[in-house]
Amino acid sequence: MRWSQIFIPTLRDEPADAEAISHKLMLRAGLVRQLAAGVYSKLPLGLRASRKVEAIVREEMERIGGQEFHLPVLHPGELWKESGRWSQIGEEMFRLKDRRQGDYCLGMTHEEVFTAIARDELRSYRQLPQIWFQIQTKFRDEARPKSGVLRGREFVMKDSYTFDVDFAGLDIGFDKHAEAYRRIFERCGIKALSVQAASGAMGGSESVEFMSVSDAGEDWTVICPGCDAAANLEKAVTVAPEVVDPDAEALEKFPTPGIRTIDALAHFAGGAPAERQIKTLVYVVDDEPTLFLLRGDHELNEVKLAEATGTTTFRAATPEECQSALGARPGSLGAVSVSNIPIYADDALKGRVEMVTGANDDDHHFRHVSVERDLQDLRWVSLRNAVEGDGCAACGKEVSIKKTIELGHIFKLGLRYSESMNLTVLNDQGKDVPVVMGSYGIGIERLVAAVIEAYHDDNGIVWPWSIAPFHVVITPISLKDEAAVEKTEAIYDGLVAAGLETLLDDRNERPGVKFKDADLIGIPLRLVIGPKGLERGMVELVERGTSEKVDVPYGEAVEQVRARADRLASAAPR
Repeated sequence: MRWSQIFIPTLRDEPADAEAISHKLMLRAGLVRQLAAGVYSKLPLGLRASRKVEAIVREEMERIGGQEFHLPVLHPGELWKESGRWSQIGEEMFRLKDRRQGDYCLGMTHEEVFTAIARDELRSYRQLPQIWFQIQTKFRDEARPKSGVLRGREFVMKDSYTFDVDFAGLDIGFDKHAEAYRRIFERCGIKALSVQAASGAMGGSESVEFMSVSDAGEDWTVICPGCDAAANLEKAVTVAPEVVDPDAEALEKFPTPGIRTIDALAHFAGGAPAERQIKTLVYVVDDEPTLFLLRGDHELNEVKLAEATGTTTFRAATPEECQSALGARPGSLGAVSVSNIPIYADDALKGRVEMVTGANDDDHHFRHVSVERDLQDLRWVSLRNAVEGDGCAACGKEVSIKKTIELGHIFKLGLRYSESMNLTVLNDQGKDVPVVMGSYGIGIERLVAAVIEAYHDDNGIVWPWSIAPFHVVITPISLKDEAAVEKTEAIYDGLVAAGLETLLDDRNERPGVKFKDADLIGIPLRLVIGPKGLERGMVELVERGTSEKVDVPYGEAVEQVRARADRLASAAPR
């Protein structure tokens, strides 16, 4: 391909509204252009990189027996109502009505559509297992689209689905996908963490996220350096550092006029620092008031709340409901001597003494609280977000918390959709049984952006070989020297014949402009051809990732590039 014939609108300056490195470089290198908030057009270089990611994904999915489909983006609302997600999912779903006022939506994912096909076509366990996948556009009405394609409203995903007659089959399909995902990310040059995660609106019994550590990420992942365990904040269970408490004293009630917050009590004469306070939160869980207790400096994780209570039907209680349940308003609430309300306590409170908590009397608190002595019928669970300094629950090593980009997510759906949508088959005993399902997704553009986040320098993108839009860029110094132009064309033809995707910069631009553009778009290898070098029978070969420059004989240029290409193609991800 000749640079003069391909659309690569590079930018010299950083876009003012771009924050993530990948967003800046995808705009500057001419990979994408924004059409609307969270909506991007892929330009030729961006599309070439995305298509290479898709090819890797497709190869690895077919390797585990996946069969490719292409399903509609426009879904009838009836399917989503059958699964229950029509009412479960909020404003992030794009909904519309047709001219007959029928309900439709733009697909965020395709569980319902794949389940409907399976329901109509699968009859017997002999047809199972099945692995179906597609690479298709999805839509999500993000409230705050940001970071370019990392958080958009329209995006391309690979989503796949397994159908099995039992849970043992689901385990096999889940493990196959986990291995396929590791190969996909490795082939794209990314070292991905396998992270235990919550299933959320997808449902199911187990899910694993694949994350890439990056400052551009919007997820926080808790990582143990000792045993390589990793979990997102919604799932991570850690151990708070041990606290040495003084000897317990007798419970004492004391006035705290106007004190309503943890911070205010920490600065109140006679109060206590946040780590010595018991935070009491009142929620209405399945229409019943329920208390949740944490250390004052810890934050409640509502996903863990849902797991602890076994329901997603909960909300924070109003001040009036707190008054009715405990006799006081927020700011003076506690669990001392409370026995008629369910109480869940975070594990970090176990064994603590000399704590301070609300007295269920406005403007009063208790000091010298002993958790085991003064609080009854506690249900011990993990309720809090992990924090830096916590220990790993498995090995005790201190964990770290890193920002990460979600690259993919795999779910054990179980019977979530087959039961709600009546997907059954006859088992080997002739009995109708619900099909056991799994769901597995990879964001294509997110993966491209994550690669750029991992592979760049001050001059631009540094593509790994596997998904680089081109492999080699030829940069002639002068287009006026006919002999040099003729030899440049000969090398270009030789590289193309050798199967190397080559971009010839035939623009009538200064060499400095060409070099800057070549670095910006990040092509792995550059051949610089100039009259002075040719006088010595040499051309310059530059490796983008290392900036290594070597002179190679003109007659050996194609062979030398091929040798360097083989090395780059087999390099392990960093």
